[in-house]
Amino acid sequence: MGAKAAVAGFVAIGLVVGGAYLADGLARDEAEGRVADVITRELQVEGTPEIRIGGFPFLTQLLGRSLDDVTATAGAVTLDGLRVTDVTVDATDVSLETPYRVGDVRIDATVPTASIEQAVRDEADLAVTVDGSTLRASGEVLGLTLTAGLVPRVEGGRLLVDVQDLTLGAGTLRLDQLPGNLAERLVGIEVPLDGLPPGIVLQAAEVVPDGVRVRATGVDVVLEDAR
Repeated sequence: MGAKAAVAGFVAIGLVVGGAYLADGLARDEAEGRVADVITRELQVEGTPEIRIGGFPFLTQLLGRSLDDVTATAGAVTLDGLRVTDVTVDATDVSLETPYRVGDVRIDATVPTASIEQAVRDEADLAVTVDGSTLRASGEVLGLTLTAGLVPRVEGGRLLVDVQDLTLGAGTLRLDQLPGNLAERLVGIEVPLDGLPPGIVLQAAEVVPDGVRVRATGVDVVLEDAR
């Protein structure tokens, strides 16, 4: 083979590879746009979610009717009236045929202090802020300033908040020293996250600068059940 023929051959291969890469990228872009549309229709998303479909080549995934890796992010989502922010969804083995299934899914989101405060206010009129690695509640009780540390925890797939480090005025109190049934109302206060799709269960929670960061996971989740 002469030099010109070899160069022509390499150019032809380059064009084929480049064309395939371009087609792969265009198909991926279109699929990401469709996933964003579906998420916007199914969830109360603020703005347009960002979608990334991983794995290469994408066309083989499309032909196989299953996506290896999908990541979706959104600034805020409302779950049954509860607003959560900085939402990230990581999913693997996402079926493109009915029944639409996801092999593994993980959802990370922040429950802002305003949402936690609303849950606490249902039990006691306290404002909630973040104080380093803990939450701090404060308000007026019996004409005195009440402050308390709040500890989030997950139990049975529910997000609960317990009150501790309680001070009233200049003194420190135990919960059992509070009047009436106030002590019982300040333990296991639930922050409802009822809007999670079936099969996805809350696993963990930790305090972050904006509120409480939660993580939920699911295995073999049927998307149609979440509609």
